[in-house]
Amino acid sequence: MVCALGAAVCFGTASVLQAVGTRAVEPGSGSGVDTALLLRAVRQWRYLAGLGLDAAGFVLQIVALRHIPIYAVGAALAASLAVTAVVAARMLRMRLSAAEWSAVGVVCAGLAMLGLSAGGEGSGQGSFALELGLLLTAGGVLAVGALCGGLPDRPRALVLGLASGTGFGVVEVAVRLIDGFSPAELRNPALYALLLGGGAAFLLLTSALQRGSVTAATAGMVLGETVGPAVVGVVWLGDRTREGLAWLAVLGFVVAVAGALALARFGELPTPGPDPDPAAGTAP
Repeated sequence: MVCALGAAVCFGTASVLQAVGTRAVEPGSGSGVDTALLLRAVRQWRYLAGLGLDAAGFVLQIVALRHIPIYAVGAALAASLAVTAVVAARMLRMRLSAAEWSAVGVVCAGLAMLGLSAGGEGSGQGSFALELGLLLTAGGVLAVGALCGGLPDRPRALVLGLASGTGFGVVEVAVRLIDGFSPAELRNPALYALLLGGGAAFLLLTSALQRGSVTAATAGMVLGETVGPAVVGVVWLGDRTREGLAWLAVLGFVVAVAGALALARFGELPTPGPDPDPAAGTAP
């Protein structure tokens, strides 16, 4: 659980840096799968710093997924929005209302309930059909991104956010279905689902952050990366709670995700002006 919370801190801080960096560059192709936008964004030092934090968070996420149920990890990652809110308040001097501070407290309370109730990771190994289904889902995420670039801004942001969250959810489940890094795993569809789902999700989220309502995109992402993976973990992978505490786990999950959704506006960060120093890599 400590690793899951550490991942949330990394991802939440990275969101602030990446949202600011992405909005400081010119739009790319306008597609949901916008590699031109990504190439411009990586010239921003803020965006690169966010990528470094994402990498650290991913390592911590893998460790957490190897020890506790997916539903607990997913709720902890959704709580990265609480981190985003606090970091944005500090770094960008955004004011949190009393209701928003309360939402931060609600997220923390939900995570505390999950920490008390979550058992160890399930013993289920998953079937080949589940592994293949993950790969097809990852491909579907990429297809949704390619098809939704022409939607009006608000529904575009919501669809891209939900699809990116689904891609991140694919990564969560795939980590549980990959048994180490042996050569035999090269035949495991879950490995390719992890790579395709994670890459597609990252591209879609970058596009969602750049244009439209990032609040809608962030809310969609939270739902996509928590609900589906939690169901898969319980139904197919044997994730359970401590004896007699299933009710507390369900309550904690709902409370943590609801608190995170209440903080979704913190994807809506102000756009900075261009960096005066050309060496900083800011687009003119």
